[in-house]
Amino acid sequence: MGYIFGLVIVAIFFAVLHYYTELSKSQKIGVTAIVTAVIMFAVAFNSYSDAQNQKLLAITTKFQQNKTVKCEGIDVNSTNFTLSVGTFTFIGKKESPYYGRMINASACEE
Repeated sequence: MGYIFGLVIVAIFFAVLHYYTELSKSQKIGVTAIVTAVIMFAVAFNSYSDAQNQKLLAITTKFQQNKTVKCEGIDVNSTNFTLSVGTFTFIGKKESPYYGRMINASACEE
């Protein structure tokens, strides 16, 4: 739905650019190229961010299901670590050999 709304806004922008400005043809092409580049960057960033969020969700879900996750060469499980959901960080438990160790979930493999 958001993409459709965005396309409508872009269409209105280009209609205004075409009919209500006194820019030359080359200036309109330049503006169009810049706007298109910004939109493509935003879509690419959104896709990358969504992929990262899905990866973190998969890792934390696996951990919460009492499965082992491989992070920085360490087997992270609920026996030795707790999960800080706010920062997506695994923190070594006091009675484990990893006490005080903090591992970011983004450094883990699915």
